[in-house]
Amino acid sequence: MEHIFPTYQQYPIDIVAGHDWHLTDSNGHTYLDLTSGIGVCNFGYSNEIIQKNVAEQATKIWHTSNLYESQLVDDVAGALCEPDMLAFFCNSGTEANEAALKLARKATGKTTVLAFNNSFHGRTYGSMSLTGNPDIQNGFAPLVPDIKFANFNDESALTQINDQIAAVILEVIQGEGGVINGDSKWLQQIQDACKKNGALLIIDEVQTGIGRTGKKFAYQHYNLDPDIVTVAKGIANGLPLGAMIGKQALAPAFGPGTHGTTFGGNKLALASAKGVLQQLTPAFLSQVQDKTNQVWQYLNDKIVSLVGVESVSGKGLMIGIHLNDALDVNKIIDTLHDQGVLTLSAKHNTLRLLPPLIMTTEDLLTGLSQIGAVLKKEGAQLA
Repeated sequence: MEHIFPTYQQYPIDIVAGHDWHLTDSNGHTYLDLTSGIGVCNFGYSNEIIQKNVAEQATKIWHTSNLYESQLVDDVAGALCEPDMLAFFCNSGTEANEAALKLARKATGKTTVLAFNNSFHGRTYGSMSLTGNPDIQNGFAPLVPDIKFANFNDESALTQINDQIAAVILEVIQGEGGVINGDSKWLQQIQDACKKNGALLIIDEVQTGIGRTGKKFAYQHYNLDPDIVTVAKGIANGLPLGAMIGKQALAPAFGPGTHGTTFGGNKLALASAKGVLQQLTPAFLSQVQDKTNQVWQYLNDKIVSLVGVESVSGKGLMIGIHLNDALDVNKIIDTLHDQGVLTLSAKHNTLRLLPPLIMTTEDLLTGLSQIGAVLKKEGAQLA
């Protein structure tokens, strides 16, 4: 690449076409995609309803100012939000978390926010300041002040939630941090501490939301009742869209002039999101859960016991295969590329899988079988 900043360490693969859950590069090689564009294209690459919605909208108008009402915006917000919640549309997950930070401070009149080590909330200044990864923050000081950190799943975090805290932000499964599951009891304790001390609970569902774990939002597995939820990635199946969802009681703190965006709520992106939400039905989520039951049975029966595999974590079709330090996850990914399988990495030498939710059980298991064969071969060299 000659004309772009080297902000990404890129693989020498130029994806030029896609269908369902298969991708084709500029050399004509086809891959089984277990990445979904990092959890974005949950409905794959040729979904008829989404394509039809976007194509029809493109013949009408694809941008209007947010100074004007939009029925499409309100319809998508109504489909996205849980009862008694409102939406603010933006362009990405980091923008959604920026909006959440602003709203929390404005609504509570307090400034201190508690976040967690190993978390990831984005790369703009507010969201980066909330991200518990020093490598991402390195070189960008000073960061946004009054952000404190605690250890994820650690009871000592509860003692940091007091009446000076504006909000607590967390992922119920830390994605970029290595697919680390939140403990159900601990999550409930965090919520209770927030309510006791008048702090808002913000749940970042950018990677875990929109059906990824078998429910619309991952927090629903834990019977949580967040004040603010942030989403992006899968919400528009690849078109730029994010959203901050907050309880209606917070509306007075986000009145005219408090926040804004030029492109947030773009009509093409919303047309795609409408297609996503039309299909994100209880029946569809039930199908995802059925697939994941078979996927996790395979993971537990065939993958966990392999030499070089320390453990497997995640929920639904959000999977982390934690490798022994003697195995290099990047080498595993390169080997899988050669075999026509696309995968991801995460912190702590984790092989991360985020396949399209529409992928058949047969192809999900085929992909896992290929991963297992590669891990078995590499692990044999450790024995």
